[in-house]
Amino acid sequence: MDDHAVAAEAASQAGAALLTIREQGGAAGDRHANELLLEHLQRLRPDDAVLSEESPDDHARLDRRRVWIIDPLDGTREYGEPPRTDWAVHVALAVDHVPVAGAVALPGAGLVLHTGAPPSLPPRLDGPLRIALSRSRPSDLVQRAVTALSAIPVPMGSAGAKAMAVVRGEADVYLHSGGQYEWDSCAPVAVAAAAGLHVSRPDGTVLRYNQPAPYLPDLLICRPEFADAVVDAVLADIARNPSR
Repeated sequence: MDDHAVAAEAASQAGAALLTIREQGGAAGDRHANELLLEHLQRLRPDDAVLSEESPDDHARLDRRRVWIIDPLDGTREYGEPPRTDWAVHVALAVDHVPVAGAVALPGAGLVLHTGAPPSLPPRLDGPLRIALSRSRPSDLVQRAVTALSAIPVPMGSAGAKAMAVVRGEADVYLHSGGQYEWDSCAPVAVAAAAGLHVSRPDGTVLRYNQPAPYLPDLLICRPEFADAVVDAVLADIARNPSR
């Protein structure tokens, strides 16, 4: 089983398990999915390190080239609000700080998107730019970018759901600032890049994973034809609002 298949199977199994215990709530879901993912990776990739949102970080991963970065339940709030489908399971492998394999399961929608069979980017619909953003706390920068680009906001839950909305053609851009961690974006970035999308930080700089501090606060995933326009809008906003 190659790394792509390991990621896809792990995300699929954890997602299926989460559906069966959804009535127990997000805390139980986080714990159970984390246990399943760690067991899966220990069995199939025992020599690799793991960084998980739900496990202590002893930093042993920093001495490894291969590190699995997982979010057992991305979108705990949405998971706890059936029948919402905008929550996900993230499983990714970073090698030398770069995501090389990954899977994002959207269990509520019955989907697993992964790098072993990269999704085909659908043709774009006519009309204004559509930007997926946080439904509960879009940052001021993101809201100003929506205005500057004359875009339509598409609010939804988890980072994985928003990123996969771009992959699936339901949005053109996913723009985030204001706080995330490596496990929030590593698997979505792997899948989005495999699908041919632009992936970076909002100012266009490269995303790097397995860093000593896993805080990676912002993210841009978009159709490649819009990357320059979005990055320019963000840089212009930063220039106008340097302290924000």
